[in-house]
Amino acid sequence: MRVTAAPDRGKANQAIIKMLAKEWRIPAGAITVAAGETDRRKTLHIAGETDLLIERLEEWARTHG
Repeated sequence: MRVTAAPDRGKANQAIIKMLAKEWRIPAGAITVAAGETDRRKTLHIAGETDLLIERLEEWARTHG
């Protein structure tokens, strides 16, 4: 994914989180960068009820795959 926000003080990371939260219909506060804060490649941690998260991600993958 690409965002237009500059990698300045976490602005790009926040833009990524905001975009994914909207796409996956989950609260932005449920997504954190677990690794790669300053790298192009990131590992995200998504908190929440596992079954619901899997359902949302599978639905998103079907429509965007």
